[in-house]
Parts: sequence; C-alpha cells; structure tokens
Amino acid sequence: MEEFDDYEEELPKSKTQLKKEMHQLQELGKRLTELSAAQLAEVPLDGDLREAVETLHRIKSNEARRRQLQYIGRLMRSADVDAIEKVLERFKERDQQHLRFDKMAGDWRERLLQEGNAAQSDFFDRYPHADHQQLRQLIRDSQREIKNNKPPTNQRKLFRYLRDFFIQASQ
Repeated sequence: MEEFDDYEEELPKSKTQLKKEMHQLQELGKRLTELSAAQLAEVPLDGDLREAVETLHRIKSNEARRRQLQYIGRLMRSADVDAIEKVLERFKERDQQHLRFDKMAGDWRERLLQEGNAAQSDFFDRYPHADHQQLRQLIRDSQREIKNNKPPTNQRKLFRYLRDFFIQASQ
C-alpha cells in the first residue's frame, strides 16, 4: 500500500487543478485592484505587479481591463501570495472592526438623543474617560436640530465623535 501513496505524491497536478489555482491567483489580483492607493502601498508587491495594478486603474475599456486582470494573474504566480493574503486579511479585519464601531456609535447616538440624562449617565459610567463637556454640547445641539427640523449637521458630528472615541479607546 505504501508504494501507491508514494506514487500519488509524485503525480503532476492535473490541468483542472492548475486552472483552478490560476483562477484563484487572478481573483487575488483582482482584490488588489480594489484597494485604495494607501492600502496598496502597505501590500508587499514587486515592481511589475504594482505597476500592473496601477495601470488597471487607468484603463477604461472592459476588454482591456479583462486582459490586464489576466496579466496581473500571471504576475501573481511569482508573487509572495502568503504575505499578500496576510495583509488583505488584516484589512478585512480592520474593516469589520470599523463597521462594529459605526454600529456602536449609531446605537449610542440614538440612545443619547432619545433617552436623555439616563443614557448620558450610563455612557459616562461605562466610558469615564470620554470628554463630558464636548459630548453634552453635541447632544444639546443635536436635540435642538431635531426640535427645529434642521439638517442633521450636529447629529453627524455626534456620530463622528462617538465613532472616533470608540476607535481611540480600542487602541
């Protein structure tokens, strides 16, 4: 039986398996093209691959974009795929964390505006290092906006303050 196990390990990859791997590399290359310039700068890419990704952003024709994506997939064969995937995973985790902070900020904003002093006391009990004066001012201004049917400028400021506070508190 051992002879057969060794034999199977020596078999070359099938054409289907090679094609599947190439599609995976092309998909990873496509994910690179969806990054912002700042994010792309953090990804460990060689010069040709970085240039190919940046070139794709300038291409308007669908057919030319498709060919460029295939070219990026070919360049991915010689890239450090594990390092690239680690950076992309870190971006994904950071995005999920920011979504969580956005939800927390939205929930707290609603609660602070609707429940008033009880919610403020609860917030300050949970987060004693928050800027009490600034938060109270933002809440008052937001409530005044709601009462006078004004655009939600201060409500947005309150949301941004809360989101930034949660981001800072997590670091």
